[in-house]
Amino acid sequence: MKSVVIHAPKDLRVEEREAGAPGPGQVAIRIWAGGICGSDLHYYLHGGFGAVRLREPMVLGHEIAGVVEALGEGVQGLSPGQAVAVNPSLPCGACRHCLAGRPNHCLDMRFYGSAMRMPHVQGGFSELLVCEAARAVPLPEGMALELAAFAEPLAVCLHAGRQAGPMLGARVLVTGAGPIGNLAIAVARHAGAREVVVTDLHSTPLLTARRMGADRTLSMSEDPDGLLPYTLDKGHFDVVFEASGSGAALTSAIQAARPGAVIVQLGLGGDVGLPLSALVAKEVSLRGTFRFHEEFALAVDVLARGDIDPTPLLTATMPVAEAVAAFELAADKSRAMKVQLAF
Repeated sequence: MKSVVIHAPKDLRVEEREAGAPGPGQVAIRIWAGGICGSDLHYYLHGGFGAVRLREPMVLGHEIAGVVEALGEGVQGLSPGQAVAVNPSLPCGACRHCLAGRPNHCLDMRFYGSAMRMPHVQGGFSELLVCEAARAVPLPEGMALELAAFAEPLAVCLHAGRQAGPMLGARVLVTGAGPIGNLAIAVARHAGAREVVVTDLHSTPLLTARRMGADRTLSMSEDPDGLLPYTLDKGHFDVVFEASGSGAALTSAIQAARPGAVIVQLGLGGDVGLPLSALVAKEVSLRGTFRFHEEFALAVDVLARGDIDPTPLLTATMPVAEAVAAFELAADKSRAMKVQLAF
């Protein structure tokens, strides 16, 4: 089978690897669609992110969907030919965080395409994937596999939405209009937000933000003071999704948030300074958000019903043989939002 394997920064290869057979409790899935994520790009461009570094060749990919090809012994509830989205997250179920109802913080997490542990957890960008049956979430009949490949990033944003709390009638600010920021727009709308304002350094991704439901967009490179009116009278927004990982964006978000607002930090970046006086005086809650758990199956349901349509994010679908070109396109934010591989 063909697999997309990262060896070092900018050393991405489409290689032939042996396709295994499913063992007890496992299934073999013929992968059809896989979205290139920001973490995949970090491995491709930099060999990792933060303290996480590539130490051996690793198959990339965790936004994947396909069709069940074979069942291992004892598997029930799935059948050959059934379309599924693949949950890349597999917590152990036995550590103290799993037992406390926080499986996204599992101490022995196996997440596809991750170099956090050694040996690395190989990813899902392969023509055939053998995995635990629990990872395979059945799709309703007729649901497009390209749509199902959005379940993972949407699950991230649905979990962030839970961190934000009720948003019915809320005024929401989203800082950073990449794929996660744009899906956060859709989640806010799905939850009943009355107003969504979106900022980014560049104007191109803001065009997609409009299509995803933003009422107003602000290019901070063109209008650095665009958020200033929202800072008057101690701020305007009830909820902020900070999806850029920028310290400057977080500082601006605190200034534009009203007293008692909730800021959910989605974007990952380096350590940043905070205006603590404003954070304290306005009683703003700053909350982290990390991965997801039950939200993956919820994301499949939301996508299947058409409650959230992620297709404005899909820039291109390219064959797996052109994986290097696909990664180069995905890394060019002036041209691409989300690129998927077709297997």
